[in-house]
Amino acid sequence: MAQLSTDSSESRRLFGRIRAGDVAALDQLFDRHRSYLKQVVALRMDPKLRPRIDADDVVQEAHLEAVRRFAAYIERPAMPFRLWLRQIACDRLLMARRHHVTAARRAVERNVPLPERSSVQLAHHMFAREPAPGDQFDRRDLARRVREAVAKLSESDREILLMRNFEELSTQEVACV
Repeated sequence: MAQLSTDSSESRRLFGRIRAGDVAALDQLFDRHRSYLKQVVALRMDPKLRPRIDADDVVQEAHLEAVRRFAAYIERPAMPFRLWLRQIACDRLLMARRHHVTAARRAVERNVPLPERSSVQLAHHMFAREPAPGDQFDRRDLARRVREAVAKLSESDREILLMRNFEELSTQEVACV
């Protein structure tokens, strides 16, 4: 079983700089995880929200919240910094969804579909090798079948699938989240 990743030596070095009062080090620490957080948010963003907000907006709000809560985190880190940031970003995305969807009084479906073309990406992750020429599937048919199979999963199972295959979190990291 994969181990829970710990913070890198660079992150630990930046933690030390932050403790010593270097305010810019927190921004540097956050910048190291910005693209990962944007990916996490983009994977989970409700398509209805895309015209109203951008993944970068949610990541920026997560950054501000992380700055506000960092002193408490550094005193008692319950999980690696990356997973802590991920949780804040997911919380911010949930808040944005509630604000925008509830404010408009629109019905919110409980099923959260995977992003466009993610079925093809998932198929590539699951079938790492290229099929033999005689065994090739039509990509659209394969994507359709994967999409249908994923749609039958519970919301928590879909979330685990996203974390393992798209965020590339280890089993231990998924359990921690």
